[in-house]
Amino acid sequence: MTDSYGDDAAIVSGMLQQLGQKSKFIPSAVGDDDLGRKVTATVSGLGIPVDVRIDSSVDTVAELSISDPSGARTYFYQRTPELMATLDSADLSPLDDASFLYVDWYDGDHILRAMESAAQSKIPVFMNLESQYLNKEVLAKFAPYTDVCQVSVDQPESNYDMESISSILLHSGISTALITGGSDGSLAVNSSQKVRITAPKVGVVDGNGAGSCFSASYIYGSLRGWNLERCSRFATAQASLKCRTPGYQVTSVVEGERIADTLQTKVDYHN
Repeated sequence: MTDSYGDDAAIVSGMLQQLGQKSKFIPSAVGDDDLGRKVTATVSGLGIPVDVRIDSSVDTVAELSISDPSGARTYFYQRTPELMATLDSADLSPLDDASFLYVDWYDGDHILRAMESAAQSKIPVFMNLESQYLNKEVLAKFAPYTDVCQVSVDQPESNYDMESISSILLHSGISTALITGGSDGSLAVNSSQKVRITAPKVGVVDGNGAGSCFSASYIYGSLRGWNLERCSRFATAQASLKCRTPGYQVTSVVEGERIADTLQTKVDYHN
């Protein structure tokens, strides 16, 4: 069991720091309570530049993430409208010198302000869409501001193949679609190519945070000018390697690149 300190955005920010990429985190407020103080101390210890606001009018929400060696994960989490609403007054000044913005779809309308600001400044936006690729309302709302979109299809109830999902995303106006399938690897698609990566075989200890690791690793590569294939190889390798250890520890860039170079890859070019 892992006692989490935040949603995917917080985890991605922490993982980018581990990879050596400077990041800033735009958080909701936390309550003036024991959980709030715990979250503040934990995030501060990650080395992420963040100004955690304490708001006595809200209660800090706890999340419990449980995973097992099979890769199965369960979450216990109750988000409150009052806490989420504090995002509407969050300081967006970290965007002033940003090169990428990462957002989670489940934060709803509260992320639109940051996405609109990023779009105006021509900052690429990376959205974690999870399994909401058939949610027309969500796509209509967020796709106009999204450059890169990550979808997870490692849930057993998914009836769509990776290529079909990537087509849905690109037709919505998103430039790059990233589809992760756990042990089935990943698919990355843009207007000119499709890159299919086979995941390495690893001994799974904790699959929690693997999706966040994929996101952080892709952003890391993109900021260094890597092409779609290299970014996807690195992200797939890092996400898989993350599953070998509990918590949110990321494998070194050197080891991630070493494994990435060994992955079976198929690249198709199209117009």
